[in-house]
Amino acid sequence: MSQTTPRKRLSREESQAQTRTRLIDTARQLFVTTGYGGTSIRDIADGAGYSQGAFYSNFASKEEVLLELLRGHMAAEAAQLSKVIDSDGRAPEQILSELESWAATLNNDADWCMLSIELQLHANRSPTFALEYQTVWDAHRAGLGRVVGRLFAVLGRTPPAEPEELAGAFMALTHGLALQRVGGRPDPSGRLILVFLRGLIASAGLPDTAPGADAEQAGPIPPYPRG
Repeated sequence: MSQTTPRKRLSREESQAQTRTRLIDTARQLFVTTGYGGTSIRDIADGAGYSQGAFYSNFASKEEVLLELLRGHMAAEAAQLSKVIDSDGRAPEQILSELESWAATLNNDADWCMLSIELQLHANRSPTFALEYQTVWDAHRAGLGRVVGRLFAVLGRTPPAEPEELAGAFMALTHGLALQRVGGRPDPSGRLILVFLRGLIASAGLPDTAPGADAEQAGPIPPYPRG
């Protein structure tokens, strides 16, 4: 007679992390399907299989869950970009090719596009949430600014504006295109971001620390391929 292997008992920390993850995932689904305003804390708790007390043990409010979703998305985005930029020993065009592959996935998550709308709408309606929302955006812009700065340094170019300003412009473009997305229409976000990025790199100057250098020394940046 076969014996069933006993299931490993979760530690208190593991159990709490599991509860938190289920609440976040459930909230994400409900915010997308019924909207932020149409979702209650009871809905989130019931959908995840917990009590409202379990919800309040992890989050102070629905707004906190919404911000956690935003932080998680932005952290994943920054990590992906850093991984592309920080790999050593590649030619500039290899780096741009990998960036192109990454950009092709931008806004492919229809759920995230819907959440972007919910985030923006709630920020417009709630001044207190707007402050927290802006704080998260500012931190993400600063992080992406560091990535943009490293990219130009690796390519041997001087950014035509402050890296954080460029990061903010790219964020605005991506976010704006996500808000404009309708139905199953193709999303041009990734392609347009690479068009602008290649244009910025091609027009950027060479570092002042390399006197006498010319564009050929930094490596040519081929135009964006026409598809």
